[in-house]
Order: sequence, then structure tokens, then C-alpha cells
Amino acid sequence: MTDLTPSQTALIAQLRALCGHANVLTHADPGADLSPWEQDWRKRVKGRALAVVRPGNTQEVAAVVKACAAASTPIVPQGGNTGLVVGGVPNGSGNQIVLSMTRMNAVRAIDPANLTITVEAGCVLQNLQTAAGNAGFLFPLSLGAEGSCTIGGNLGTNAGGTQVVRYGNTRELCLGLEVVTAQGKVWHGLTGLRKDNTGYDLRNLMIGSEGTLGIITAATMKLYPQPAAQLTAWAAVPSMEAAVQLLGLAHQRLGPGLTGFEVMGQFALSLVDKHYPQLRVPLWQETPWCVLLENSDSESESHARGQFEALLEAALEAGCVTDAVVAENLTQAKGLWHIRESITLAQVQEGLNIKHDISIPVSLIPAFVAETDALLALEVPGVRMVDFGHLGDGNLHYNVQAPEGADEKAFLRECEDKINTLVFDQVKRFGGSISAEHGVGEQKVNKLPLYKDPTALAMMRAVKKALDPQNLLNPGRVLG
Repeated sequence: MTDLTPSQTALIAQLRALCGHANVLTHADPGADLSPWEQDWRKRVKGRALAVVRPGNTQEVAAVVKACAAASTPIVPQGGNTGLVVGGVPNGSGNQIVLSMTRMNAVRAIDPANLTITVEAGCVLQNLQTAAGNAGFLFPLSLGAEGSCTIGGNLGTNAGGTQVVRYGNTRELCLGLEVVTAQGKVWHGLTGLRKDNTGYDLRNLMIGSEGTLGIITAATMKLYPQPAAQLTAWAAVPSMEAAVQLLGLAHQRLGPGLTGFEVMGQFALSLVDKHYPQLRVPLWQETPWCVLLENSDSESESHARGQFEALLEAALEAGCVTDAVVAENLTQAKGLWHIRESITLAQVQEGLNIKHDISIPVSLIPAFVAETDALLALEVPGVRMVDFGHLGDGNLHYNVQAPEGADEKAFLRECEDKINTLVFDQVKRFGGSISAEHGVGEQKVNKLPLYKDPTALAMMRAVKKALDPQNLLNPGRVLG
């Protein structure tokens, strides 16, 4: 360990004594490659870690935090490293510990009567879904990265996904947490209680804090009965206004059965058709927008199909839908959802881009999109808009692709800041948020003071200082 100070060398030796030599990785190890932990998912940033530590249980996490606190060494908690705002990788100093939670992946308990499941923070979301399904229940959080993201990361960013319209963000699905504090103490809060008014809501304080206030090691999450039927429809709509009108009809006709409502722009779908032609994107060439709807019914498939058909008939009569298809079976439904989930990957295939994860009151989204699209076209002629997202809860992934044939790196270098400023100014004007479900991370930390209420920021800084006075937990993220 030639480039380390004596105190860093001593800390790594201590961490190896705590977690085992094989679970503390450094650049000095023979054949070491730490890039999977140091490179963000979008490959926009690569840091350098002092070490990657992989604890196996909560006691090891607490001991690691105590050791790092004594050595004044910052810690970057990391789950599946699927984040999109550079919130879970180290900076370039070489002085930060990456605390990878992936070894802590157990399902600890399922309580059928209480409708809860308790899992460790490193449990992959898809494995949680499977465990719930095998027990006869539904865990409804669903997003494109579910095969690799972890529940700890989902909680840390308060992830959303495709079923927020019915079940809410990850915050609404959590009943209890186990957390290691910045001082290395363990908060045992894995209650499955739905009512507990004994003081401040520490659980909700930790959720969405991106590992800056404490390290989530386990969580108790809500379960739901499996629906009797789940049907999916794909509809062509003539405008964003029509999509909002269809959403209103879907709420009226389906009620709580409406579990998904996704909107996708024509260019976004054209990228899927271009890069994944085997997916056979329906209707996209005939309409500026498509909507993907999901109806989860507690009665029967025939009841669900009848509801869906009545909804689509009413929408066709109202003119807010021009054509539609209803999946005939589960395979077709999965195929339609796979198209939606492939937009992000298709955009990667197309090249470098600027991502925005924003929320706007649903009623104002058509005006926001029309105005902001026009402003961006004036600011950067030829810019291509990859608009898609969770219209049911007002969350758009309002992404900007470089003009066709442009130098992508030059586009990012010259245009990213002014595009972000333009979009965020518009979001503020329309009463929205610059981060709906991805978090703030490092990417938006300098923008937050411009768009967050100053009193709220002062309160957030006071909380951070009280809980992490040494500023050791994920420093430089959320609050800078």
C-alpha cells in the first residue's frame, strides 16, 4: 500500500480485521479492479476509493463506521450502483471508503398476517419481489433497474417507478428501518407498525437522504394481496392534453385498479424501434404520444377486461385516444412493458444525453412540455427531446439528446449547464421539483440552493450537522 499514509494503512488493517481480508479491496491488491464501485452507472464520473468495504452484517457496518469516524475518513454507502445523479460513487481524492451493502442481501422475515417483509439493505429489488410472490403476496415497487438495484438504494433515493400512481414511492411502502448512525450506533427501528406517534418520524427522515444522515442496513416493507388479474393496454393519443384527459378517465373508470400510467413521446419510441427493432413498438409512427396503462383487478380477468374495454371506448369517443391495443396474455403485457423500460437503454445506444427527472402538477404538464420544448429548440437548434415518464404521478424524464450528427462531448460541454438552467427555471415557474425520484446526489447539489426554499435548506443543514457533525456520510451530496 505504497501511496497510503500510516493512518490510512492502519485503518485498512483494522477494517480487514473487522470484515475479513477478502471483503476489503484496495488498489494495492494484486489484480485489483475497483472500477465497478468507482464508476457511476451513466459512466459520466469515475472516482477513486481508498478502499471498498463489504460488510456482512449490521454489527460489521457499525464497527466500520466507528473505525472510520475515529480516523476522520468519509464513507460513501453504495447499493447496486444504479443511481443516475452521481450519489453513490467516491470522489477523486482517494480518501473515501465505499461501503458496499451487497453482501447484506437476506430476506429476514415475512409476516403474512401483518402484510410485511423484512429484508437487508443489499437485497436486490427483483429478489424481494420474488420472495413476496413466492409467499403469495405482491411487492409493488417496480422500475427498470430492478434486476440490480437494491432496496437500500431505493430507500436512500425514495425511488418511484411505474406503480406510484397506486402504491406511492418507496417511502409509502416502508414501515420500519434499521440504521447505523454516523457515530456507529444502531437504531433498531424495524417495526411493522402502521401507527406510531411517539415523536419525530425518523424513518421518513432517513428515506430519501441518500446516505447522508445514516446508513440503512435493513427495512420492513409493506406487502399487498396479489391481484386476481392484471391487464395492460397501449394507447395512441394525439397530444399531451389528450394523455392528461385519458388519465382522468382512467381514474374515474378504474379507481384504485389503475396501477400504471406511462406516457412516451414519439422520438423516445423511435429510439427503441431503431436500436431494438425486435421489440416491435406498436402505433408509434402514427401519433406524437403513446400511453401504457395497467389495470390490476381484485375480482377477475373478465371484470378487468370489461373495465378496460369500457374505458377505451369512452376515450375513443372523447377523442383522447385514436387507437389502442390490449395485451391478450402475460407475455404480450411483459413485451409492452419491456418497450417502455428499454427507452433508457435505447437512449444510451443513441449517444450522450442530458437527463432531467422532474415533477410538475399533472394539470400543467401539457403547457410545460409545449413551452419548454419550444425554448430548447430556440436555444439549441436541432436538439431532440426524449420525453417519457410516469404521467400518473406527474413525474417526467425530460431528457435532451444532442442534435443528430453533433459532437456529443462538445454538446455536453457547451450546452449542459444552460439546458439544465433553462429546464429547471421552467420547472420552478410551473411549481415543480427538479428531482422527482432519482435524488440530488452530486449532479444537482449546486442547483439545489437556486430552486429550494431557503428556510427548508437551513432546516436540512441543521439536521445534517446534528446527525453527522463530522460530515463523514456521503459528503458533497444533497447539501454539498
